[in-house]
Amino acid sequence: MKNILVIGSVGQIGSELTMELRNRYGNDHVVAGYRKTKPSQELAESGPLEIVDATDVDRIVEVVKKYKIDAIYNLAALLSGVAEKRPQAAWNVGVNGVYNVLEIAREFNCAVFFPSSIGAFGSSTPLDNTPQDTIQRPGTMYGVTKVAGELLSDYYYKRFGVDTRGVRYPGIISNLTLPGGGTTDYAVEIYYDAIKNGKFTCPLPKGTFLDMMYMPDALDAAIDLMEADPDKLKHRNCFNVTAMSFDPEIIFNSVKKYLPDFTMDYDVDAVKQGIAESWPNKMDDSAAREEWGWNPKWDLDAMTRDMLKVIKEKHAKGLI
Repeated sequence: MKNILVIGSVGQIGSELTMELRNRYGNDHVVAGYRKTKPSQELAESGPLEIVDATDVDRIVEVVKKYKIDAIYNLAALLSGVAEKRPQAAWNVGVNGVYNVLEIAREFNCAVFFPSSIGAFGSSTPLDNTPQDTIQRPGTMYGVTKVAGELLSDYYYKRFGVDTRGVRYPGIISNLTLPGGGTTDYAVEIYYDAIKNGKFTCPLPKGTFLDMMYMPDALDAAIDLMEADPDKLKHRNCFNVTAMSFDPEIIFNSVKKYLPDFTMDYDVDAVKQGIAESWPNKMDDSAAREEWGWNPKWDLDAMTRDMLKVIKEKHAKGLI
């Protein structure tokens, strides 16, 4: 049985990934590491909980020793919009933090999962069917940290034999965790505003296509890759993964199909627009499909039905 540490367990992906790992491996085998944000009651009461900061080497070592950790999911990062406002902090967490985790993994023989992003690409990257192996020249600090993390992870695998693996996530859409400052977060906000207000003001212009994924598929991608036969992996850091690609008008029409009175207008955020236009319209994820069987289960229509159902229930209970 694996003993797993999730660093960043109260973030957008971490809060749900930690619970899914506990469901699969047992509550006592998955340690939820957090820094400042208070964990949910479910997260706090379902298994081990420890204060862990990716920039604090000594503290990570304490936890790794205490729980005999053999796999680390390092999800600590500042999302794209926040990182542009705080680039120094983004570097510290997104590069120095990754280096710390890899050094500890080398010393204590831990496997490491590192989530990269479509943000690792830039305007000079082919935007359509973006290849697995292609030029990566991001124009954001968030993207710079992700490229650095990919390269560091590859280096530690090749130089020291650390079992490093990762994916390049598209925008992640969740019905549980609220948006946290990412460029793709409009695709979460639209569902909440549709239920609460019946209207939505979109910060990205019509025609801005981006890769997206529903959270259940994002969780499967991380866990399935970490469980994959290493002998079949030609790549490790990081695999393109995607489930759908759409622009604001397409997701608007998907919502409107179930809420006919729903309306949307635009108030374009120039910073987010610039970031989004440098990211892929759609990635080629054939390497993930071929090497470890990546196969997303959710499309846009199924996701929209589920998002609206869950958010409507939460709104009726006064939870949002």
